Amino acid sequence: QLQLVESGGGLVRPGGSLRLSCSVSGFTLDDYAIGWFRQAPGKEREGILCISSSGSGINTAGSVEGRFTISRDNAKNTVYLQMNSLKPEDTGVYYCAAQGDAYYYCARTTKEYNYWGQGTQVTVSS
Repeated sequence: QLQLVESGGGLVRPGGSLRLSCSVSGFTLDDYAIGWFRQAPGKEREGILCISSSGSGINTAGSVEGRFTISRDNAKNTVYLQMNSLKPEDTGVYYCAAQGDAYYYCARTTKEYNYWGQGTQVTVSS
């Protein structure tokens, strides 16, 4: 059974940093691309970053370019989302998800992802 579990969310002041973790089980990171998504209240879910199963393909949304980065630790079966220079508009529930057949390239559209975590809340506020 494929499972993804997010952790690391919380309350942070504008300009601060957080690192989210996505721990996966039931599969390896060599087989699935992992994407990070977020959803603010009243808005659609937005794909912000993903890393392909080879690790060589990273797809970044313009809204987080230069502030957020994605990385992974295959030995720990964990993907990280490092978020720096956080803004109030980064507030939302953050999800990680798994996409199959994405060796060199990963998509940031929700329809490409079959497996989802439960989400973790990130609030950026002073």
